[in-house]
Amino acid sequence: MLAVCVRYTRHRMEAEDVLQDAFIKIFKNLEKFEGKGSFEGWMRRIVVNTALKNYNKSSFKKEKIGLEDYQEGSMEPDVIASLYKEELLKVIEELPNGYRVVFNLYVIEGFSHREIAQELEIQESTSRSQLVKARKMLQSKITQIMRIVA
Repeated sequence: MLAVCVRYTRHRMEAEDVLQDAFIKIFKNLEKFEGKGSFEGWMRRIVVNTALKNYNKSSFKKEKIGLEDYQEGSMEPDVIASLYKEELLKVIEELPNGYRVVFNLYVIEGFSHREIAQELEIQESTSRSQLVKARKMLQSKITQIMRIVA
């Protein structure tokens, strides 16, 4: 569950604080688990929600990075497959905070843009836009990594 928290915070210590808060919520609400679905899924949802509440409190959540001059190119499908999981997670962690959170919620957690907009108190179009920009940044960074490796 710490890995989930790390994806939504800027530093490991902050992630540990979020995880601790999440476990407190889990233990306080243990009797509310109805046995429908997996216990791990129930816990994960609490952890994600706690991380999102922490993110919403953060003053840096409104940061923006302009990509107006970015030229989109195609990327070989094998490029991402050849990266190790740790390298890919490191590249994702380097995204600006807003992009990273939207990317994680949409791609990894499976949230819809409507759900993301509600959780982060943003417009659905903002969620879509940040996802597109996150993907472009990831594509650029991964292409740079592959050029260095090759």
